[in-house]
Amino acid sequence: MASEDITKLAESLAKTKVGGGQLSFKGQSLKLNTAEDAEDVIKQIEEFDGLEALRLEGNTVGVEAAKVIAKALEKKSELKRCHWSDMFTGRLRSEIPPALISLGDALITAGAQLVELDLSDNAFGPDGVRGFEALLKSHACYTLQELKLNNCGMGIGGGKILAAALKECHRKSSAQGKPLALKIFVAGRNRLENDGATALAEAFGIIGTLEEVHMPQNGINHPGITALAQAFAINPLLKVINLNDNTFTEKGAVAMADTLKALRQIEVINFGDCLVRSRGAVAIADAVKEGLHKLKELNLSFCEIKRDAALTVAEAIEDKTELEKLDLNGNCLGEEVCEQLHEILEGFNMASVLGSLSDDEGEEDDEEEEEEDEDEEEEEEEEQQQLKERGAEEQESLTPKKIIDSQASTPVPSPPVDVATFLAFPSPEKLLRLGPKCSVLIAQQTDTSDVEKVVTTLLRISSVFKDETPVKTAVHETTDALMKKAFSSATFNSDAFISNLLVHMGLLKSEEKIKTVPSLYGILMTLNHMVQQDYFPKSLAPVLSAFVTKPNRALDSCSFARHMLLQTLHQL
Repeated sequence: MASEDITKLAESLAKTKVGGGQLSFKGQSLKLNTAEDAEDVIKQIEEFDGLEALRLEGNTVGVEAAKVIAKALEKKSELKRCHWSDMFTGRLRSEIPPALISLGDALITAGAQLVELDLSDNAFGPDGVRGFEALLKSHACYTLQELKLNNCGMGIGGGKILAAALKECHRKSSAQGKPLALKIFVAGRNRLENDGATALAEAFGIIGTLEEVHMPQNGINHPGITALAQAFAINPLLKVINLNDNTFTEKGAVAMADTLKALRQIEVINFGDCLVRSRGAVAIADAVKEGLHKLKELNLSFCEIKRDAALTVAEAIEDKTELEKLDLNGNCLGEEVCEQLHEILEGFNMASVLGSLSDDEGEEDDEEEEEEDEDEEEEEEEEQQQLKERGAEEQESLTPKKIIDSQASTPVPSPPVDVATFLAFPSPEKLLRLGPKCSVLIAQQTDTSDVEKVVTTLLRISSVFKDETPVKTAVHETTDALMKKAFSSATFNSDAFISNLLVHMGLLKSEEKIKTVPSLYGILMTLNHMVQQDYFPKSLAPVLSAFVTKPNRALDSCSFARHMLLQTLHQL
């Protein structure tokens, strides 16, 4: 073979790293904007027989390029691993959901059975989770074992969407006799906070097969930590728990310690920079002492642990023969205690496991300072929680019952809800409390000969839309009853209805001053359902499509819902 040919072959192999069913474009800094830009990638995908793993990390993929790559993936039924982290560098956030939807739909069409999905380091936010929500709920993910979503900026909203999708995947896969058996979950640096963590904890409790959970740097305080601890207790195969850089305080640490006592396979505990403090450290030490014989790493660094508690932790590892590292750096020990730690571990012939203590904060004399700080922090958290409850029904940080219980020992019955109350101040809770006949009641009490009233009522119903089955079902059923009644009336002007609706959505200008809805997400998702129903006049679809396609800031903030509606309209 000529040296030129050898060089070309070597370059080709270095570029794609073909082997073991894997095709890799990792780290090539490809800028794939158009179909033409993606031609080489598509060609290699199409020509790769038995494709099991596709690496697209370190490139940037636009909407158009994603569509054509997706087309090539529709025939790759053997694909199992999608390494798609850091593949939207420099993209607008609104570009990412449509690209993910295209790729996800392709995997579903191909009949792929994924084992690993890695979308880490893609700053897609909550809307981005919508982009792969359908994929997570589909048969393509019934076999999923590893889900990696590190540093994606999901936030509380994204965490809730993700949790709901995982629960739905488990429900549907269980119905087929093969429940989702997720083993590894990674979602560090996502600003999940308590509500997001609590939602995911519910999903973890249902799944029950987790072996590794990595959720560092998420702003989770003790309520979220406690919820996670309860979920971990019913995942007996857990080996790795990494909650670094969250805020346990004593309450969270004690809850987690109780859970550790029930787990037998734990190998790595990373609670570094989690403010477990001395009492929390003692509780964790008790759990370690009682069991955890497979423990390899214990990280309690930078946790404001003081002298006696640190010594208790050291004494707890006496019979942990598998232990490779104990990290107590950055605590409040002082030189004398650091020496004592070394002596204790030397006595166990385990001196080598103790990590550096170079960042020790020195011994503190005031033992009461710890308790005062903790009390202040808990009061601060309670105040923040009360503010959330007052200002954000949509966040549902606590259920109504829990709010009542937190305010009074005797539960106060919820005030009755009627149609007028719901329409005046709409909320998901009020719609559900109207009961199973809510759709009939609202339709009966709406004058469908008045287009303005129909539009206003529809917007108020859709404003409470949430992708949670009870609420979504109630919104759909109520919308169907109202609009079926309206469109079936001979006097109802369909053209006036769509014009009026577009004005209220801020997509069509009006000579009169009309207050537009603050968010289009609910109405777009409701319209996506409406246009598929028999009662909806198909003549209105092109009008709706034309206005939803036009550039608009309000639509850009709801890119997923917009994409879903346009996709449905094009299929009509």
